[in-house]
Amino acid sequence: MAAPAMAQDSWPQRTGFQEIAAGNFLGAERTLMEERRVSPKSPELMLNLAAVYAKTGRAADARALYDAVLQEKPIAMDMPSGAILSSHTVARTGLRHLPQAIAAR
Repeated sequence: MAAPAMAQDSWPQRTGFQEIAAGNFLGAERTLMEERRVSPKSPELMLNLAAVYAKTGRAADARALYDAVLQEKPIAMDMPSGAILSSHTVARTGLRHLPQAIAAR
């Protein structure tokens, strides 16, 4: 699974990063849903919510958010490792870590 994106200086506590890192997925989801009301197309919020969905067994919801990030213009993101990655790179990594969907006949 892709690592959650860290909060930028102007977004302390609002990207769910600390809750995700602590394993508080319910708290992270609440924070992210609130923030998405204000910034629904924020890649940081979409990627972190996708990470929550992936960690809580909601692969289809995670996939939809990763796909939505790929439809937006890529942005540079600070990662917990200190690396700076494109939002598209993070989304593609997240998609690769999701279980494969099985087509129904």
